Amino acid sequence: MRINISPIGIIHSPYKKAADVPCQAYKSGKKGCVKIYSRFAQGLDDIDGFSHIILVFYFHKAESYTLKAIPYRDNVPRGVFSIRSPWRPNHIGVSIVKLLKRKGRELIIQGMDVIDRTPLLDIKPYVPVFDERYSHVRIGWLTGKIGKQRKS
Repeated sequence: MRINISPIGIIHSPYKKAADVPCQAYKSGKKGCVKIYSRFAQGLDDIDGFSHIILVFYFHKAESYTLKAIPYRDNVPRGVFSIRSPWRPNHIGVSIVKLLKRKGRELIIQGMDVIDRTPLLDIKPYVPVFDERYSHVRIGWLTGKIGKQRKS
């Protein structure tokens, strides 16, 4: 099976290299911009009613992948599917960001954790009743390593 995916736009960020990106970027006040290609602009209709959106993007600077890595907040190698590393087999990332405003084909966002010029693959609205539907969850190896995170 062959899968063809093309970007729908570009994410512009204040972070020029991976080392600049904060691990918990949603806590940052830094702003960025999502520029949607003109042929997809109509798909932005009605998005400005949402306070947060989910960006699906391509880790374009990741040249390889690993199946085990040491994640943030740990010192033990973990399986890549149990961590949030960009070094994944398909280099696909997901991030929830705050949508500040829409200006035509541009979305002004806050709390991004991507480097500048990251290819955008898709956008979905963040809807708590859909996206936070489970009240009792296990967080695996992260148990005891993180507290309840405050939402912004």
